[in-house]
Amino acid sequence: MAAQGSDVLSALTPAATAPLQDWLSWLEAGRGEHIDLGLERCVEVAARLGLPRPAPVVVTVAGTNGKGSSVALLSTIWRGAGYRVGAYTSPHLLRYNERIRIDGVAVDDARITSAFARIEAARQSVALTYFEFGTLAALSIFAEAGLDVVVLEVGLGGRLDAVNIVDADVALIAAIGLDHEDWLGTSREQIATEKAGIMRSGRVAVCSDNDLPHTLLAHATRCGALPAVLGVDFSFEDEGQDWTWWSGEQVLDHLPYPALSGAHQLRNAAGVLKVVDVLKPRLPVDAAQIAEGLRSVTLPGRFHRITRALDYVIDVAHNPQAAEIFTATLATMPRVPRTHALIGMLKTKNHRGFLTPLLPHVQQWHFATLGGVNGARAEELAACLRELAPRASAHCHDNVAAAHGAILAGAQPGDRVLVLGSFLTVGAMLEQLAQRQARP
Repeated sequence: MAAQGSDVLSALTPAATAPLQDWLSWLEAGRGEHIDLGLERCVEVAARLGLPRPAPVVVTVAGTNGKGSSVALLSTIWRGAGYRVGAYTSPHLLRYNERIRIDGVAVDDARITSAFARIEAARQSVALTYFEFGTLAALSIFAEAGLDVVVLEVGLGGRLDAVNIVDADVALIAAIGLDHEDWLGTSREQIATEKAGIMRSGRVAVCSDNDLPHTLLAHATRCGALPAVLGVDFSFEDEGQDWTWWSGEQVLDHLPYPALSGAHQLRNAAGVLKVVDVLKPRLPVDAAQIAEGLRSVTLPGRFHRITRALDYVIDVAHNPQAAEIFTATLATMPRVPRTHALIGMLKTKNHRGFLTPLLPHVQQWHFATLGGVNGARAEELAACLRELAPRASAHCHDNVAAAHGAILAGAQPGDRVLVLGSFLTVGAMLEQLAQRQARP
């Protein structure tokens, strides 16, 4: 039985032909900040829509960190091998359309609004969240597109996430850390159990975390999934100039490094290659196509460098594990005269755990208040920093644009700017830099 209750989406429903922004504003006003984990609502509305499977092959990707990189790598490799690929990710950086991609291209407004209208007509009194609405729209668009394979990124957890209404042919679980503790649990073991919910009986579940919580394998045993674990069933070796991957008797050597920054990307790529290997009987890919996919993959907002008078390093990292991964990569870069940090976060995140790994790397701190009911105030972040480093130089700003302006006023050519803490922060900064680049 679907969850019922007050339907905050019922008032002033946009017309089917209304602009996408009208639909998004309507969704945000009604359920934009709402989380209500569970599959019953999506299952019921999907049944009313008569949604078929989105593609003959479906891969679902979960994990605290590494999901976006894994989706990008899978999509790029399969597209390069000539397959039609759909990818659903969240959240977006600049445009909502980024969440739903077909063959690497964000779908247009008309497809999304048409799907939204169909879902609104079918749901009746079922109260869908913003993410559930978007997930059903993506599945509907993919089902109409004649795709070979779809890659679905879990939004939160796995077991009760909306994408889990689709039975994946292969599950991929990337690095597991502490995030969303209010919803998923306060230990890696609890969180791993939630993420393991995307596994299915008799189907392979690839695990690319190199420190796997025991609860994940316990869940695989209970549900009858077939785990393929990094360091046990497949592995890799960094050879210095290139890298080697192997699984059983199969070896791929002299592989190019992924075109994504950070040593941790080899771990993500190793898991991706295991997924590709498992699905080769249905989606054949050769070694040259794998190598080209590794070389050509792109993913904005992940250790994304933009060099102008200042060296910008932009990353959507927003939890302690992600901050540790980020600083490990940062430590490999040449030193600069001074490093400024521009950070905006959601209030639901672990601010102390996130800031701690950054302390040795930052001389000037600038905090930006993020909008919405979940946006943390800059003063909250600055207070947390003062507890960790009482002598740190911290400045508070009303938004990302103001923080960036203050950094520009005080920075010298050659300084580095780290932009971190949230997709919202990174998206706002990318808009800022694009606007400045467009000026005469």
